[in-house]
Amino acid sequence: MTDPFGKQGRQRLSELELPADEHDTVQACLRQIDFLTSEIGHVDRQLAERALQSPEIKRLMTIPGVGVTTAATMVAAIGDIHRFPSAKRLVGYLGLDPRIRQSGQSPTRQGRISKQGSSSCRHVLVEASWSAIKTPGPLRAFYQRVRQRRGAQVAIVATARKLASLAWQLLTTGQDYAFKRQTIVDRKLRALELRAGAPTQRGRQHQPGTITVKERAALEQQLTAQAELAYNRVIQDWKATGTKAPNRT
Repeated sequence: MTDPFGKQGRQRLSELELPADEHDTVQACLRQIDFLTSEIGHVDRQLAERALQSPEIKRLMTIPGVGVTTAATMVAAIGDIHRFPSAKRLVGYLGLDPRIRQSGQSPTRQGRISKQGSSSCRHVLVEASWSAIKTPGPLRAFYQRVRQRRGAQVAIVATARKLASLAWQLLTTGQDYAFKRQTIVDRKLRALELRAGAPTQRGRQHQPGTITVKERAALEQQLTAQAELAYNRVIQDWKATGTKAPNRT
């Protein structure tokens, strides 16, 4: 069994020979788990219903690695995006901006992030970054570039900061992520619909002459891989010329 409180786990618990008091304690704990699971399911359904009605949440979910929990947490923390005149202001509001250290006439140095603002938003952005770097694309290329110089931990925080900047850009312009994989986005939205209580659609057959979902997903992965290569070429050209690298994410 993988879940001690799942179907097989509960069967195993019911087969244990326990004293009466311990048996009553186990049963009481299981009833509490059932109650809390029901409450979590109720909250998840409400969250799914509201997410389906929010263009901002659905727009943020076009970013690789960003699910409904991350998107909803960001929208709740940000509020009106027009409060922030620039992505830098939003990054500072979320506490992902590095602190600047300087002593006397010595050069400035960047320290740890300020950790101001919503800690839950920073947490979900970091978790989303771990998922985003598993998908081919500019975000993974950015993470790998920073990791080579600063290590994995600094690179993942930098990727979280990049996600915050990207969120500001998408919400300000009202556009979806340019390198989104539509099949994955559709899967996220369908999962939301099912969580909100939509009926299942089993038994649907593929129409002859049309591209399958698997084939479309493979094509989208090729396009995002090409975008990652293009990002690496831009960085190589930037290093060769010494000019500032443009933001490609």
